[in-house]
Amino acid sequence: MQSQLSLLGIGSLIEGTHSNPEQLLGPHPVDYRGESAVAVRSFLPDAASAWVVDPGRGLRLPMRKIHPAGLFEGLVPMSGWQFDAHGRLRVAGSGEDRQNAAIRSAQGPLRSAYKIEVSDSKGNKSVKQDPYAAPSILSDFDRYLIGEGRHLELYARLGAQPRSVDGRDGVNFAVWAPNARAVQVVGDFNGWDGRRHAARVHAHLGVWELFIPEAAVGDKYKFRVLSQHGEWMDKCDPFAFAAELPPLTASIVTDLGAHSWTDADWMARRASQDPLRQPMNVFEVHLGSWQKGPGRPHGWLDYRELAHRLAEYCRRMNFTHIELLPVSEHPYTGSWGYQTVGYFAPTSRHGSPEDFMYFVDYLHRRGIGVLIDWVPAHFPKDSHGLRRFDGSALYEHDDPRMGEHPDWGTLIFNYGRNEVRNFLVANALFWLDKYHIDGLRVDAVASMLYLDYSREHDQWIPNRYGGRENLEAMDFLREFNTAVHANYPGAITVAEESTAWPGVSRPVHDGGLGFTLKWNMGWMNDTLRYMRHEPIHRQFHHGELTFSLIYAFTENFVLPLSHDEVVHGKGALLSQMPGDMWQKFANLRLLYSYMWTHPGKKLLFMGDELGMWNEWHHDVGPQWELLDFDTHRGVQNLVSDLNKLVIENPALHAEDFSGEGFEWIDCMNAQDSVLAYIRKAPGAAPLMICCNFTPVVRHGYRVGVPQAGFWKELFNSDSTTYGGSNVGNYPGRRTTGHGHHGRPDSILIDLPPLAVNLFRLEAE
Repeated sequence: MQSQLSLLGIGSLIEGTHSNPEQLLGPHPVDYRGESAVAVRSFLPDAASAWVVDPGRGLRLPMRKIHPAGLFEGLVPMSGWQFDAHGRLRVAGSGEDRQNAAIRSAQGPLRSAYKIEVSDSKGNKSVKQDPYAAPSILSDFDRYLIGEGRHLELYARLGAQPRSVDGRDGVNFAVWAPNARAVQVVGDFNGWDGRRHAARVHAHLGVWELFIPEAAVGDKYKFRVLSQHGEWMDKCDPFAFAAELPPLTASIVTDLGAHSWTDADWMARRASQDPLRQPMNVFEVHLGSWQKGPGRPHGWLDYRELAHRLAEYCRRMNFTHIELLPVSEHPYTGSWGYQTVGYFAPTSRHGSPEDFMYFVDYLHRRGIGVLIDWVPAHFPKDSHGLRRFDGSALYEHDDPRMGEHPDWGTLIFNYGRNEVRNFLVANALFWLDKYHIDGLRVDAVASMLYLDYSREHDQWIPNRYGGRENLEAMDFLREFNTAVHANYPGAITVAEESTAWPGVSRPVHDGGLGFTLKWNMGWMNDTLRYMRHEPIHRQFHHGELTFSLIYAFTENFVLPLSHDEVVHGKGALLSQMPGDMWQKFANLRLLYSYMWTHPGKKLLFMGDELGMWNEWHHDVGPQWELLDFDTHRGVQNLVSDLNKLVIENPALHAEDFSGEGFEWIDCMNAQDSVLAYIRKAPGAAPLMICCNFTPVVRHGYRVGVPQAGFWKELFNSDSTTYGGSNVGNYPGRRTTGHGHHGRPDSILIDLPPLAVNLFRLEAE
């Protein structure tokens, strides 16, 4: 027996380097003194003596110590036990393989429910369940899907899964590390001594797995991985549902079934509606700095406090959705979450996973949708994360021309690898499944699509056709979008894509990438560039305003004024506006009013609705004290009213992505820097919008309209309510009977300075 075990590698087992400890530990068939028997072996470093115990049969057999380091063996009769040709324990007729070997057999004198009783040197006794007798959590179908890279619920199998085996609660640990020599599970449950819990391997999958009865919800843990080069590395779990508060890095065993959801009405309504035809006013939020709490680490509020405050604020401001800068766990706060390590863990900065579930649930019940930023483009090089996870380039490319992002100092996912695509697609679905998230905004899509993104000519590798398109990334994005839309009706995906890549928001079956929406970075850049011009010069840059309508309906666009426009020295939006103090505020109100009446969904970063002077910093947040001033409260009132206009008027949201919902009245008046246009939708009264981009008041300005009647002035950005001079047309204007701008009738209006007027045709 000793020689047999020595050949199997007792030394490497004791050292913790055995490639598959299940070959030694757990139940095994042996020939003992000429008779068949079952050897139950267990590595118990602190034990003085041990017994194999089957309480149901009253069986208690002593185990002998066969290695001084603490390897014990107990021998029991073979009767009732069957093994396959490879020596794997199985139940007669069950068809179960080695991983399911410990399923209970009613025929034998020893069953899978056996325990190991341990006595230490002080005589203290305890009873343990044998981890190597527990069945695998992976069914045959699971293994097939994992092998194919198509397991959409991979998060329910890998990572730390609380489960019960033979009536004993514990945790099943599983991790993908195909090039590792050995993997140990270390944590609170074993004193961080990995020799006690060396994982067994599904060699054809590269997945290491172990059920640990001593582990429980709340325990901290990591995977200790031995590379092919003999280097031990402690890695956090790629599928961990929770993690320690940075700078600590351990994963935490978590039960995601504790929260009772109360948003069934919201979820049903979401699934039944077309999101493209609904109003969408998105408030982009960084949770760590939106509001602060005294006496908290870094002032961070918890998810539950934030839920109540944000829901109240969004309802008052008429935002329909919030979009959170990444909430997945990240080691460096200054990355704003965009350098993710814990893809399946909401950051512990604001509380537990259950707290974040409460956050989403509460906002849903208050009628607010929740979108999150998702970062499948790159990940950081932190040693405890995905980087060279098993000692090899596992999640990333080995060649830095493919695997490193030159701008951000991060690593790029290998989208050509089935397992990596499966990890990312399952992660996207995880947030929609477990946290009821309403949509994912995908960060840095352009960096994924182009092999030469931000690279010199000799720093990238062409695709197989010699081009610069990343074909594997294209396939991944299509797979991701297809999976989201097929499994979660009503959920949306949004691409932050800054180039003219065609079909980003067109269906996969039509050759597109399959996103629901795309950020209109061209509109944002052109419009802000135009607004920075002094009004007297704007007549020479009129095309920067009108160009967006040439391509406005080629994609399903979101108009974003995001966090990216108020960081890195750009200054706040208000400080980017030209002119004296009054003109700066008027220009900002003009910018927002033009944006809200332009086709496309809307997104505004927190603080911009206050008219902040300082650009955003993640440790500071919005300048709430500015609301003590009428001018800043005016900007806030304006944004609230614009959001309300979008919600209440289908003409401003139902046809955002169709030319049928927009008509130019006058886009050619560059000399006066005036625009006039119609927004419309089936069954809704048309709206006429007129924008004056100069500080010159234009009295008696004639505008052609499509129908005769009374055109009520619904909105005037120059109102004193918003801090303006109150030049306007209240309550409205009746048509004059004179055609103009190619229209059968017209109205005469007063155009306020640096302002937008919105009129609606009233039924008479």
